[in-house]
Amino acid sequence: MMSPWLIILMRNFAKAVPHEITESGKIDGAGDFTIFIRLVLPMLTPALATIGLFIAIGYWNEWYYSSLFLSSNVEYRPLQYQLYRVINQVAALKNSVAGSVVSLSNIPTETLKMATAVVATGPLILAYPFVQKYFVSGITVGAVKG
Repeated sequence: MMSPWLIILMRNFAKAVPHEITESGKIDGAGDFTIFIRLVLPMLTPALATIGLFIAIGYWNEWYYSSLFLSSNVEYRPLQYQLYRVINQVAALKNSVAGSVVSLSNIPTETLKMATAVVATGPLILAYPFVQKYFVSGITVGAVKG
């Protein structure tokens, strides 16, 4: 479910949580679960937001598995797979034999690729401001005096 990079990222971020935070929770009489939920987990929200964003981007850009497992008579396909098919169909049309009979050299392949890139990244760009508050809060919450 997760790539090794995300596991390493979370591990290193969790190691950066100051030990003084957990010690102060133990001095106050909190149990391990309470220390984790109330003290450590709020400090890990930037890492969790980053991992969530990476996983969402990975699933959003996934077109290969849908090309493997979906048959040609499926009515609804993922957006990324549809965009991939459109780009391949235009490239095949441009390189086809029919292109030698009819002038197809002015098919806008590069502009089509850029338009599909905008369509593919649009929802992620719109979702980023909602996740950004966790990045900013992570910078300020981890400050330990001394």
